Amino acid sequence: MNEFLLIVLAYLIGSIPSSVWVSKYFFGIDIRDYGSGNAGATNTFRTLGPNWGSFVMLADMLKGIIAVKLVYLIPYYLDHESQMTNLQIGLGLAAVVGHIFPIWAEFRGGKGVATVFGMVLGIQPIVAVCCVGVFLLVLYLTRFVSLSSILASLAFPIFILVIFNEKEDLYRIFAIAVALMVLITHQKILDVFSREVKARFLFLNTGIAEDSAGAAGLKETNSNFHFLKV
Repeated sequence: MNEFLLIVLAYLIGSIPSSVWVSKYFFGIDIRDYGSGNAGATNTFRTLGPNWGSFVMLADMLKGIIAVKLVYLIPYYLDHESQMTNLQIGLGLAAVVGHIFPIWAEFRGGKGVATVFGMVLGIQPIVAVCCVGVFLLVLYLTRFVSLSSILASLAFPIFILVIFNEKEDLYRIFAIAVALMVLITHQKILDVFSREVKARFLFLNTGIAEDSAGAAGLKETNSNFHFLKV
């Protein structure tokens, strides 16, 4: 089995739309018509509850883990660690692309954070655990799932480039690309969060709930910001 076929297989695995299938089969709805409109674990948490949200998150993580483990189907890479890591990154990215643009769900998927995490867990578990630590800490302090995911993703290149000082160039590039991808795919959420923070800061400093800027910002963001919080 050559590398190209493995990458195609990894994409097909990543394309399994767990949240879409769960929402349609068990609830008779399309998860993409609710909440943030994304077919991911975070939106499943908000829309279907923590039990199904946890199931979808684990399923999406498993896609990334399985994808990078496909490398073991080619014995050559078992004795070439550097090349194996490079192929694992390619396989993992194929799964992430599949999650974001799933062939089984009209190419409308999620943001890929859980699948990226599964990919990292399969390649370098220690780094993945560190990112989980950042996620849980931010979640405990803020109670916002999306913000926790964003900051954990931004911490990923710091762990790779600075703390663990990974030598593999492709892995270093990948870490930076993950952070940029998360910032791009979460731009709407970042905009909403920024408006909310500004509105609340203005409200606390003026002490006047009907301040034109504060009230307008608070009213606008509260209608959107609720879906960010646990």
